[in-house]
Amino acid sequence: MRTALALSLLAVLLGGCASEPAPRDISGVWINQGAIDEAAKGGNLREALLANGPNLEWDIDAKNAKANYTNGFEWVEGKLTPGHKGAWQVAVYGSSAIELDVQGAELVQAASDADPQQTFVRTPLKLSSDAPLGTNFEYALKAAYLGGQWRVISGLGQGNTVTFMPDGQVKGLPNNNAYALCMAGDCASMSGEYDSLWLQQDEIGAAHIFVRNGNRLEIFQALDSAKPDEMPQLYPGKQEWVLEKQPAM
Repeated sequence: MRTALALSLLAVLLGGCASEPAPRDISGVWINQGAIDEAAKGGNLREALLANGPNLEWDIDAKNAKANYTNGFEWVEGKLTPGHKGAWQVAVYGSSAIELDVQGAELVQAASDADPQQTFVRTPLKLSSDAPLGTNFEYALKAAYLGGQWRVISGLGQGNTVTFMPDGQVKGLPNNNAYALCMAGDCASMSGEYDSLWLQQDEIGAAHIFVRNGNRLEIFQALDSAKPDEMPQLYPGKQEWVLEKQPAM
């Protein structure tokens, strides 16, 4: 009788342990592939990011209980702790805890009052471990959105082949050797409904408005309608370039 009772208690204990699995290791860099895939369709960049955001990248170090993320304009630091049913909790100062879980090959950020459910995948890039938070997403986005070769159809350097590199270099676009896409933050507030990018030659650069429509990329001067004491409000001015994406070889 005592033996049977002991075995029954052991079974209950084991069953309880089995129902509460240990959290899976989620260490590493995870990027918002859904936002990248949507952008790669060749439409409005910020609409693609907003529809699949707001968070773009997680950098997680389970050993040191760190989980940091970026939404494109700010870095947020969190403390990682084991949660329920194999999930994890991220405590963020001044905000509600965020629940993360690994489901198959994806990292799932649970929906909350502030944000919808989001999914992330491990970055396929092999960047330096000390690369700033958000760099993996940014490189992958640039490669997907502006990768390949473009031909100048109209504007200075007509006929040139233009290449936008993932690291922010641009080749073949006259008077420019660097660029940056506006993903969020002040630059997004300033450009409003329009997509914008920064074009630069060495130390001198300026904001531009652009319109992407499939294989066609139009780049405009950015004019400002704001008063001197107001935040700039940019809108498209003179068209500077029309680029056409070339078929992959």
